[in-house]
Amino acid sequence: MSKPLTDHEKRKQISVRGIAGLGDVVEIKKSFNRHLHFTLVKDRNVATPRDYYFALAHTVRDHLVGRWIRTQQYYYEKDPKRIHYLSLEFYMGRTLQNTMINLGLQNTCDEAIYQLGLDLEELEEIEEDAGLGNGGLGRLAACFLDSLASLGLAAYGYGIRYEFGIFNQKITNGWQVEEADDWLRYGNPWEKARPEYMLPVHFYGRVEHTHEGSKWVGTQVVLAMPYDTPVPGYKNNTVNTMRLWSAKAPNDFNLQEFNVGDYIQAVLDRNLAENISRVLYPNDNFFEGKELRLKQEYFVVAATLQDIIRRFKSSKFGCRDPVRTSFETFPEKVAIQLNDTHPALAIPELMRILVDIERLDWEKAWEITTKTCAYTNHTVLPEALERWPVYMFEKLLPRHLEIIYEINQRHLDRIAALYPGDVDRLCRMSLIEEGDPKRINMAHLCVVGSHAVNGVARIHSDIVKSTVFKDFCDVEPEKFQNKTNGITPRRWLLLCNPGLADIIAEKIGEDFLTDLFQLRKLADFIKDETFIRDVAKVKQENKLKFAAYLENEYKVKINPESIFDVHVKRIHEYKRQLLNCLHVITLYNRIKKDPNKKVVPRTVMIGGKAAPGYHMAKMIIKLITSVGEVVNNDPVVGDRLKVIFLENYRVSLAEKVIPAADLSEQISTAGTEASGTGNMKFMLNGALTIGTMDGANVEMAEEAGEENLFIFGMRVADVEAMDKKGYNAREYYDRLPELKQVMDQISGGFFSPKEPELFKVVVNMLMKHDRFKVFADYESYISCQEKVNQLYRNPKEWTKKVIKNIAASGKFSSDRTIAEYAREIWGVEPSDVKIPPPNEPRE
Repeated sequence: MSKPLTDHEKRKQISVRGIAGLGDVVEIKKSFNRHLHFTLVKDRNVATPRDYYFALAHTVRDHLVGRWIRTQQYYYEKDPKRIHYLSLEFYMGRTLQNTMINLGLQNTCDEAIYQLGLDLEELEEIEEDAGLGNGGLGRLAACFLDSLASLGLAAYGYGIRYEFGIFNQKITNGWQVEEADDWLRYGNPWEKARPEYMLPVHFYGRVEHTHEGSKWVGTQVVLAMPYDTPVPGYKNNTVNTMRLWSAKAPNDFNLQEFNVGDYIQAVLDRNLAENISRVLYPNDNFFEGKELRLKQEYFVVAATLQDIIRRFKSSKFGCRDPVRTSFETFPEKVAIQLNDTHPALAIPELMRILVDIERLDWEKAWEITTKTCAYTNHTVLPEALERWPVYMFEKLLPRHLEIIYEINQRHLDRIAALYPGDVDRLCRMSLIEEGDPKRINMAHLCVVGSHAVNGVARIHSDIVKSTVFKDFCDVEPEKFQNKTNGITPRRWLLLCNPGLADIIAEKIGEDFLTDLFQLRKLADFIKDETFIRDVAKVKQENKLKFAAYLENEYKVKINPESIFDVHVKRIHEYKRQLLNCLHVITLYNRIKKDPNKKVVPRTVMIGGKAAPGYHMAKMIIKLITSVGEVVNNDPVVGDRLKVIFLENYRVSLAEKVIPAADLSEQISTAGTEASGTGNMKFMLNGALTIGTMDGANVEMAEEAGEENLFIFGMRVADVEAMDKKGYNAREYYDRLPELKQVMDQISGGFFSPKEPELFKVVVNMLMKHDRFKVFADYESYISCQEKVNQLYRNPKEWTKKVIKNIAASGKFSSDRTIAEYAREIWGVEPSDVKIPPPNEPRE
């Protein structure tokens, strides 16, 4: 028998990773050795794996810079409309492998590194994730940047260069413990500081009203230092820019006239200014009204708008033609997309610049602002909506408060004219919420100040129009759109699942990587025996690889024949990890009741971070790990059921677990998950979905056929009906004996024998004030899971459904999403022009 292929040999056979030309391999080796030598000459004589990683990163980066410069020159010549995607989060993950793939260098680098006696995958594992996001919203921004570049759009991602990203999660005695994510400790080879573009940002101070207009004076200044990261498109030589701002104190900080004595303290106090970009707020779908967070929001907006206006004024067009001193054409040249309300201050800040500094009259400035800005809503959960106290604005941003009051006055005058005497409507639609304290509703500001408002899945956009923004939709229905989210198939198929990408390419060619709708062609192979076998084989290999990883990292042995049942996302009550937990305990009880009954073995993997201040979410983690303790150590159960909590779930772990999953858990209460994007990643990677009719699940079922997903539970209408009638958890507890048994075990201390009362807050919530109606969907969920087991017993039928799902996943590419934003919101066309590479002369 021939000996099994090494990982390197397997990777070489994957055609979608590009061809390793002999000359190219020699070049990469030379460059690698040059970088390595430079590193070592400076420091040491013996190279560590990290030295090798940095040498490779710098080698790959060298291939980016020429294209990067060329792209920016091309934009300067052509002066296209530029897209500015403003987000407080960019959850980028690792950069090395994605860059090699988009530059078509992966097999060349693999071969070069192999010839140097090193292993590419080992080097890739050394890179830190850039964890500058919490979850879906931040990862969406990262996928969008990939698609914007791949579609040849002149786009910029603008955000904050947090010194500390999302915390690293450790599980200690079953509890989540946070530690700081010092991701920049060893330096970041992918960023370039641009001190020449440093800009001042103002805070505090007061407003002076003069005959020339308003002046914001007596402010404190913080400097915004830009760091640029290249964003390569897929094999089109386009390299866009993500510009992240870092806070820097000016050199005279606290050393002005009034601070005579304490020079040392003044220098130490520079930290106060620089704290603005210190750390990412770790809340997902929750608003925490802290002054530092408001500072972060204004900081990114103020620096970005100055940058946009500088670029607008100094463009080539402006040099030839005095028109660019006029802002008339601003909306034809500039689009600003607000990723949720976090950058909402862009609206009053742009008004401040146009009115106070550029001296435009209000009406003209307002027209420019609304035509330029567009707003994406990401949630309808009331606790997530940003409502800032007026007193905070009074202190921190006094001029912006005046501008918001003026925007509100004119807005309410318009509504009053349309609905005379309807005071209640004015109250509902005001940007200012009366109360103690008075608050500014940032979502209302975004709706009023934007020309387009979109939700992120069809069902979510419908809910937005019929509930949270109903009054606004009555007045301007044409403003409201849907843009269903998507994911980049480069990272979420080619990078993380090359085996699957390869067998797909064998059948339908490689074009699907830039036109995911081509996956429809796989429908022709649903009955093709060899393709069915290949898909199942790739999945099995991915499962074995992930099982080996778990054994390595966490010393847990799992059964690779079992269903890999995966539930990974932020821990939140609305995402209902507790429902999954109840199913696990039910399964356990069934095995214990009839130990000799044949069951389909399962490995249930749950992973995700809880916001540090979210007590219930932390209790949910503790419950999951406690159930795992009991289940995994019960000899009666054996390897028929295992519960694994996946520690420190992040982008790089998602890239490992998603290709190995059989079953994807998407079980939020209908009407609560705006879209979800993990659901799409699992679908594309050959897992089947068990889920509610919520978010993009609805459209996934529509694309693949509802019979090819495991759909269960209440629909939105059922949830609304139950809200009217009143949800009574006890009724389910009394009627369903298995549910009663599970709840009695949790509350009786079966899973916490040393602390029988430990989970009483969880039990109390489920029984008395569960906003997300876990018990109402329990019965439907359990019986749906039985259908999962039934199908899994027939591997061929299971795999046919998998193929149907992959074939139907084309809609969920972020390329499609971005093409829709481009045409329907920004008014630009995607382009398939390939910019000439640096080694070819320009025409």
